[in-house]
Amino acid sequence: MVLLAFETSCDETSAAVVADGVVRSVVVSSQIRLHAEYGGVVPELATREHLRHLLPVARQTLEKAGVTIDTVTAVAATRGPGLPAALMSGYTAARAFAFVRGLPLLGIHHHEAHLYSPWITFDPPRRSDAEAGDRESGSPVASEAVLRADWESFEPNISLIVSGGHTLLVQVRGELDHRVLGGTLDDAAGECFDKTSKLLGLPYPGGPLLDRLAEEGRPEVFVFPRPMRNELNDDFSFSGLKTSVRTFLEKRPGLADDPQALRDVCAGVRAAIVDTLVTKTVRAARRLGLGVVTASGGVTCNRALRRELASACAREGLRLRLAAPGLCTDNAAMVGVLAERKLARGVMPDAPDLEVQPGWGLE
Repeated sequence: MVLLAFETSCDETSAAVVADGVVRSVVVSSQIRLHAEYGGVVPELATREHLRHLLPVARQTLEKAGVTIDTVTAVAATRGPGLPAALMSGYTAARAFAFVRGLPLLGIHHHEAHLYSPWITFDPPRRSDAEAGDRESGSPVASEAVLRADWESFEPNISLIVSGGHTLLVQVRGELDHRVLGGTLDDAAGECFDKTSKLLGLPYPGGPLLDRLAEEGRPEVFVFPRPMRNELNDDFSFSGLKTSVRTFLEKRPGLADDPQALRDVCAGVRAAIVDTLVTKTVRAARRLGLGVVTASGGVTCNRALRRELASACAREGLRLRLAAPGLCTDNAAMVGVLAERKLARGVMPDAPDLEVQPGWGLE
């Protein structure tokens, strides 16, 4: 099977070629610089950019994979959730291509693709996180690396999916068999990072910059609340933390103008978010008796989250699989890998009249 996959759920235009569990190529065209002018993603602009870049990205992906259109035997695309018009640009293009060529098309749930992305590994293995991709450059894979689906080592696990719009805890009982344990009740973790960054006057995208500044800060100087950390459920809520930061800054005008104080605030905010995510994830793994924890989604690029999850899992005797940073943000590689596995397992292709599902729940 040679599968061509597309991802256009938000502000990344991506295509990938997957064959027999190997990602032959993946290309991501990022829109970060375009949206930075507006301080966030503008849906109309995102859709326009998808329409501009979808065909060039697809051609580049096929060329890098060393395959032609005639050799493609299946097509996949993200069908939801996401921005409605952005989803339509990629899914409609995939559907048209599949129809013209008489190929099966499978629409993939964006979060489900994230869910299984920790099982996509590099061959040879990465030497460090720094080599694992750069969202701004739009390159999740180094030229000398091969991405490969590691289904042989798959184990039931507790999975944390944490991104700008969603924070989910999921029990993965087996391949393609999962149930959502809990999710965000208001602001997601990534949204909290971005909104508190804006309160601090940081440019878009603020989350990664806050992470870098926090590396030089002291988290014990300014301690912020950990919403719902001690509640014995699997839900998350970060709107209260965002409000706490706003109130804190209003009482201390000019604090963000002090470079060290700014770094200390960033460190305190990051510590509150990471502590909550790690505590609830590890607690769920212990409660359900699962020995493996995985994490994926854009916020999994956060250095403190990766460190603290690794430390907590080591203390509890849990095995940890993190999606590579270059595969945490939106990319077609994870879409293609999951689609190929589903088709191989007998999942039926989409009917011709299916439409995108912007609010598609994971279950």
